[in-house]
Parts: sequence; structure tokens; C-alpha cells
Amino acid sequence: MKRTIALLAFLTAFPALSTDMYLPALPNLADQWHQPMVVVNLTLIAFFASFCLFIIVYGPLSDRYGRRPLLLAGTAIYTVACLGCALAPSVYVLIAARALQGAGAASSQTLAMAICKDKFQGIERGRVLAHMVGIMALAPMVGPIFGGWMLKWFTWPWLFVAQACLGVIALAGIFFMEESLKDLTRISPAQVFFRYWHVMKNGRFMKLNVAMAILGLPFFAFIASSSHLYIKVFGLTEQEFGYFFAFTSAGFMVGPIVMNRLSRITSYKIIIGWGLAGVTTGGLLLMLNPHTSPWHLALPIWIIVFCFGVFRPACTNLALDQIHTDVGSASSLMVFAYSMLGAVGMWLISLEWPDKITVLGILATLTGGTALVFWLISGKNYVLEAEKK
Repeated sequence: MKRTIALLAFLTAFPALSTDMYLPALPNLADQWHQPMVVVNLTLIAFFASFCLFIIVYGPLSDRYGRRPLLLAGTAIYTVACLGCALAPSVYVLIAARALQGAGAASSQTLAMAICKDKFQGIERGRVLAHMVGIMALAPMVGPIFGGWMLKWFTWPWLFVAQACLGVIALAGIFFMEESLKDLTRISPAQVFFRYWHVMKNGRFMKLNVAMAILGLPFFAFIASSSHLYIKVFGLTEQEFGYFFAFTSAGFMVGPIVMNRLSRITSYKIIIGWGLAGVTTGGLLLMLNPHTSPWHLALPIWIIVFCFGVFRPACTNLALDQIHTDVGSASSLMVFAYSMLGAVGMWLISLEWPDKITVLGILATLTGGTALVFWLISGKNYVLEAEKK
């Protein structure tokens, strides 16, 4: 059981590792290749755009052919793409290699969620999801720190060599993993993708999916702008940036732990409501604070990601509880919507705003507030099946 949870968490962490480990290098890449940050940030956006596109592919195909074969194929693509990133001679080749990397990484996060649905039920599934999100949060904690120190001793391509090594480790774990899906979808390959329409007709699932997805806007906007804000605006070193980013990521790790404890004493309805209220509060603080110190960014962002860490596993479990067939397609749809809006957030924050911190605050306030209003109106209609017993 613990081995399965550890592998699922490791697979879920791939997209975060693929981004956060090389965040400290972005300003240097802009200088090295004499490119504006809006072009260099395309290496982030290309990854997530490709990631979103291939999420749509892996989920329904895994319902037809099984989780394990798709995981092996995706992780192999990811590993090869990491080496392509390391050998990139220009920013445009790096953008293309990052797109291929995203195509491979899409299999891991989507299918890890589907495997969790296959193997676990009810409250136990919620706790496993919380463990996965909590362990996944270690990636953005250690990624920038590891990347910052590697840049002190090595050049940036070695960051992607390290990611390729992680891909090899994941391939070994998947190779020895049992197939979790026992009843494959008995439809033709041509019909597989039409199952999305069946999932999208589930209004209860889709409402929760949208509530989770819109919070990807401020979350990924912060990831895309964090190195610029800490290094260029506040004048920190790559190593100091890594520590601040790790501080923020700690909130995302603590959030699921708190959610796990709260689930033993209160309902998901209350947990989700308080999580959304916290995201909205953090956004307001980010808007109203003076922006004269890195802590004026770090503390409100910590509140936002902590409360998001409380909200996300609870809402994910409640959304999965609405699905009884086509689990792979539903998992793909959740990750697709969240990641696609995350890519929009990355593009949006890359524009030439005079005060990007205020923009982050506006995004968090609007998205958190909108989801909170939805939950106050509709939350009473959602009860986890296990909580009814």
C-alpha cells in the first residue's frame, strides 16, 4: 500500500519537477540567448499547452487499454525529451523539447489519479489523495533549491539530465506495477474519445471541475513570475529564490496534511468552504500589501497555496465520487481544465504589467471569490458517499 502511494505521488510530481527545477535558470537563459522574458516563458507555456493536449489522449485510452501501458509509453517519451532539453542550442529548440516533455509528463498525473480511483474508495481515497498532494508538494519545495545549487556548480542543461534520471526511476517503478484497471472499456478505439461527452453531461462533476480549474490561474501565474519577481524585482540570488519558493511550497504540503486531519472531525462541505475563503483572503492581502519586501509577496502567497492545498484534495475526491464509469476520461478532464487555465495564467502574467504582484492578487481574489460563491450556493447539494453512512 505504501509503495503504491509513494509511486503515485512520484508520478504526480513529474509536472512540478519539470518546471520548478529550472525556474532559477530562466533569467539567465534570457540573458544568455538575448531574449525577452516573454519569449523565455514560452518554455513554460509550451510545456503546459502540450501537457493539456495529451492529457485528453491518455485518459480515455487508458480506459480502453489499461493504465500501465500508457504510463510506460508516456514516461519513456518524457525521459527522451529531457535529454532533448539538455542538448537544446537555442530557446526555440528548448521550447520544442519542452513541448515533447509535456506530452510525456501528461500520462503521469492523469493516470495516477485514475489509479487512485481504481484502488481506493470514499474517505480512504481522500486521504490517499491528500498524501499524494502533500508528497507532490515536495517537488516545488526542493526543485528550485536543487536547481539553484546545481546552477552554482554546473550549467543549466544538467538540470534536465537530472530530470531524465528521475524518468528512468519512474519507468522502473511502473514496469513492476500491477495493472489497476480490471474491467477495460469494451468499445472500439474510434469510440473512446466520445466518452468525454458522457462525462461532460455529468453536471455535478463538471461544476466541481470548473471550481478547481479556475484556481489554476493564480497558482501557475505565480510559478511563471516567481523567479522574475524574486530575482529581478527584489534582487535575490538564485539560491535565495530557491529558499523563498520552498517556503511557499511548504504551505502547499502542509495544506493536505491539515485537510487529512480535518476530514476526521468535520465534513468536506466545511473543509472546501474554508479553503476557498482562505484563497480569497490571501488574494486580498496580496493586492493591499505594499510591495517593498519579498515577504510582502511570500506571506500572502503562502496563505493562498496553503488554503489551496486544503481545498484541492477534498474537492478532487468529491468530484471523483460523482464518477462511476469512464474514470480515465474524467481524470483527464480534471487535469486538462486545471492545467489549461494554468497555461493561460502563465501567459497572462508574462505580459508587461507595471505591477505583477497586484495582478497575482487580483487573480487569486477573483477566482477564489467566484468559487466560494458557487460553493456557498451549491455546496449543500454535495455529500461524499462515505459521509452518508
